Amino acid sequence: MGRAGSRDSPVLLDLNPLPDKLLVLILSWVPGRALVTRCRLVCRRWRDLLDGPTVWRLQAERRPGLRATLVAARLCHPPRWSRICLLEPFGRNLLRNPCRQDQFGHWQVEHGGHGKVEENRCLVEGAPAQTCFVSSFQWCVKSQLVDLLKERLWEELLDNCQPEIYISDWWGTREDCGCEYSICVRLLAANRYTVIAEFQANPDPIQQWNDSQYHQVSYRFRQYSRGVRYVHFLHKAKDTHFWVGHYSARITNSTVLVKLS
Repeated sequence: MGRAGSRDSPVLLDLNPLPDKLLVLILSWVPGRALVTRCRLVCRRWRDLLDGPTVWRLQAERRPGLRATLVAARLCHPPRWSRICLLEPFGRNLLRNPCRQDQFGHWQVEHGGHGKVEENRCLVEGAPAQTCFVSSFQWCVKSQLVDLLKERLWEELLDNCQPEIYISDWWGTREDCGCEYSICVRLLAANRYTVIAEFQANPDPIQQWNDSQYHQVSYRFRQYSRGVRYVHFLHKAKDTHFWVGHYSARITNSTVLVKLS
């Protein structure tokens, strides 16, 4: 017994004498980030176990979001399992700040002004936040570049398996002011300039005195050829009455998802 008020020292266990099968089972209960940032650095044996599939397959039984990643890894072997399993690149939105809840963070604003962020006037189900970007009487252009390799997709998978790349955007306007909206999404090569595939949409303008509901634009890139490394997402909008202020299109829940068909 220690003195009153003292704490017992933690018991340190040496796990290295354990066989791989038992060590893998123990490691599978450690949170993914700790596995990569701490456990992987312990020794070469632990690094090799964590860079392989077994620990992550056990975690996938308890983490549904990890299953698509493991399916992709079976189709095209990844360079390092620990990297792709930590970020779970499949089925999550690869665009940052999709509802402008952080103002213009992560977006390139190319028009020089005349846009702001407001609360949604109607609910957008499934959106991570109920906020939107509001344009003005001039074309307000915003874009974001997604680096697929930094999001832990890998070259062999993109070139040989070509997983589906799904894009979506929601747009609408006030009931008392019409608007125009346009979107262009490009799949780019490693040099960031060569366009491998492209989607453009210019929906009919929304007229004044409308129902103020949001409209969705979406597209699925499939069989897009080898060499895709980036997704460039760009949209723009303006009002149809040239009113001073922010009465134009309201854009929210912009999305880029990579899916396995």
